[in-house]
Amino acid sequence: MLRKHSKKPVRPVEAIAPPSEAEVVIAVASVTLLVMILGALSQSPVWLLGLLVFLPGAASALCTVRQTKFVFAWTGLVVIVTMLVRQGDGRPWLDRILMVLLTLVLGAASVYACHRRISREQEMMRLRSTAAAMQRHILRPLPMLTDDVLVNGVYEPVQEDRLVGGDIYDVVNSPWGTRVLIGDVQGKGLPAVGAAFAVIGAFRATAHQEPTLTALVEALDASVVRHNSYAAQTGDDERFVTTLILNIDAGAEVQAVNCGHVLPQVLQDSTVTTLALTSGVPLGLAELADEPATVDWFVFPPGATLLLTTDGLTETRDADGAFYPLTESLTRRVSLSPTDLPRALYDDARAFAGESGQHDDVAVLTVRRSPNR
Repeated sequence: MLRKHSKKPVRPVEAIAPPSEAEVVIAVASVTLLVMILGALSQSPVWLLGLLVFLPGAASALCTVRQTKFVFAWTGLVVIVTMLVRQGDGRPWLDRILMVLLTLVLGAASVYACHRRISREQEMMRLRSTAAAMQRHILRPLPMLTDDVLVNGVYEPVQEDRLVGGDIYDVVNSPWGTRVLIGDVQGKGLPAVGAAFAVIGAFRATAHQEPTLTALVEALDASVVRHNSYAAQTGDDERFVTTLILNIDAGAEVQAVNCGHVLPQVLQDSTVTTLALTSGVPLGLAELADEPATVDWFVFPPGATLLLTTDGLTETRDADGAFYPLTESLTRRVSLSPTDLPRALYDDARAFAGESGQHDDVAVLTVRRSPNR
């Protein structure tokens, strides 16, 4: 029977925080003072006031509506007062009136633009939150314990550029042993979530019905093909899914079918071994393969840890384009517990990529023999 621990609090999807009120006041005062000083030095204070006209526009891109209104009001006040105070400097009144009108028009347009930006950001945040909530309901919380294995792990979708990630995983306690799935849907966003739901739904239903992994893989491939046919009717792109499916029972050996996914690794006695599995085509592309899916066998002794990852970890790059050295990182952390290892690898990969590197959604799972075995 599948048992799972209580779900941890979900990290909210955060928006980009606007500057504080104090930061806005300091910035506006600094720019105003700079314009006044430059105007006094150049003997053209009225014309340099045109620089202040751009302040509300800059605020509309970074600040809240309230802050943008403050910048607009301040800019309008400074421009109007300056025009009235320096009315005897020989400048035509028409120029002064045009400057005031330009300030007011651009300021009002900036407030409107800020309001539209905030509305779009809020709509995008709601969409992201909805999509992320959908995915959290699709993916069961970790860790998960069955009669055969204990599965720990971490899954972190990248939120900055994408709505949600395309990585999937699941564990089913079937009559023929525990079946573990980890995969990566091509693409991101809500269409990827649809393909992920199709695969996981088929896996949860078929894993209890099919005695062989080859039949299970055929059913999963058919689910992706059906999803693609529905997607084509609505104009969406067809997708494929790389997956690794395992069957672990009380025996010493594990059955595995690799559908174009990242190879698993076994950690035991301070050694890291990358398993040599036959790589088939991803789900959804079986009709392009010359041969059906191949079932491989490998030894998984008690006390060993099986590491399953998605390509978000192996394809992480630093600013120079170098790939994350997963095997080296595993060798340094082979003594960590299966509970701590996934988070340690995830954090290390993010630190390796840095701010300028390339990183994607990452799912990292560790599989151990159940303590009851």
